[in-house]
Amino acid sequence: MEEGARRRGGSEKATDGPDQLAEGGVGLKKEIGLVSACGIIIGNIIGSGIFVSPKGVLENAGSVGLALLVWIITGLITAVGALCYAELGVTIPKSGGDYAYVKDIFGGLAGFLRLWIAVLVIYPTNQAVIALTFANYVLHPLFSTCLAPESGLRLLAGVCLLLLTWVNCASVRWATRVQDVFTAGKLLALALIIIMGIVQICKGHYYWLEPRHAFEAFTPVDVGMVALAFLQGSFAYGGWNFLNYVTEELVDPYRNLPRAIFISIPVVTFVYVFANVAYVTAMSPQELLASNAVAVTFGEKLLGVMAWIMPISVALSTFGGVNGSLFTSSRLFFAGAREGHLPSLLAMIHMRRCTPIPALLFTCVSTLLMLVTSDIYTLINYVGFINYLFYGVTVAGQIVLRWRQPHMARPIKVSLFFPVVYLLFWAFLLVFSLWSEPVVCGVGLAIMLSGVPVYGLGVAWHRKPPAVYTCLAAVTRVAQKLCGVVYPEMEPPNPDRTEQLEPMCNSGDPNQPHD
Repeated sequence: MEEGARRRGGSEKATDGPDQLAEGGVGLKKEIGLVSACGIIIGNIIGSGIFVSPKGVLENAGSVGLALLVWIITGLITAVGALCYAELGVTIPKSGGDYAYVKDIFGGLAGFLRLWIAVLVIYPTNQAVIALTFANYVLHPLFSTCLAPESGLRLLAGVCLLLLTWVNCASVRWATRVQDVFTAGKLLALALIIIMGIVQICKGHYYWLEPRHAFEAFTPVDVGMVALAFLQGSFAYGGWNFLNYVTEELVDPYRNLPRAIFISIPVVTFVYVFANVAYVTAMSPQELLASNAVAVTFGEKLLGVMAWIMPISVALSTFGGVNGSLFTSSRLFFAGAREGHLPSLLAMIHMRRCTPIPALLFTCVSTLLMLVTSDIYTLINYVGFINYLFYGVTVAGQIVLRWRQPHMARPIKVSLFFPVVYLLFWAFLLVFSLWSEPVVCGVGLAIMLSGVPVYGLGVAWHRKPPAVYTCLAAVTRVAQKLCGVVYPEMEPPNPDRTEQLEPMCNSGDPNQPHD
């Protein structure tokens, strides 16, 4: 059966039948070096937000000085969380990121719920929104006096997704080069903003940076609003954990994973803080809050005839963001299928290109479906809380793993002070979120818990009717032929592992005995 071939590391043909396409020995290529690893982290964190609407933090902080402190502190907390993930990434060197860690530490159901919410809502909606933002800024010059037609936006966003899916299916190297180029492009655009801010300061335009004005509250300061500012800042740093999704494709992950984290998080923090400093040298807090596209307004004030650079920068930034999200999220789905939590077809890779084509196509199709959904932003609000919830669960897992397996090999071992600090900050934001938006958080929890019966039927129930296996085996073989994919080579499983590894849609013989 298929599972037998997988457990033998792909060294034999899967015994579904004579239609297996190729011998095993195929595996994911290690083609992501240090530069590309930094590009993945920076490219996924820095999306369109810093260009379009960095005002969420300022609006809730109530003053320029407090807003800048929020950006700095949130960057430091993100770095602490990234340190914890660095230890987990080299201790459990598997693709899949927090899904893989939660699953190995807390068990299959916890891991499946993390995967379920990601597959169902988080990644398809995020990618759809980024693609729509790209389309909006590309069409902006053609519709400068009015809004671009909704159908045109969705069509161009779909073309963007299809093009980048093709690139990712064709080659890991192509995908990482696209990421490198567009990450460099967005950093150059932000460097231009920062340099212009420095020029403004040299000209004496630093009124809102003087301490007596920086902390001058333009709205009443409230602890709850400040907490909301920290929550907005935390979401702005989202994506810092994406490199952990592709650990198995990193060149020398034990060195490059922590190095990329140590380089990327400080760079992003520096960019976020000084871009906001630059904005307030040209705009008052009131002007900044009134703008729907802060970087565009900034460019119009200071760049003159070159103001077109800013909309183009946003478009390039979002294009790279879509590419990075496709690249990493497809690996999450690939890892989930390989662990038996998604249909086994998604665990296959192309025989020559060594790319997870079925997982990429699944990611693309689910995102395209979101493009025709009118409630994308509502869904994001519902599951944003759950996404943040699992960050804390994963970091808590680091402490649990230290307690359960104190002698486990850890190439990187951070002080327990760091996960404790992160969890205290995380708990503060989580409690505040539940208190301020109980309905939104409750709906998010309900969406997550809807995965429990799916886990029971699809994963925990091993004795499915033979007709189910027969049907899925036929679909799997046809898809294998169309995509030219086989199971990748895998390391032998841990002999102490007790959890069933049968794929959710295994096409093998249901009458065979299970482990």
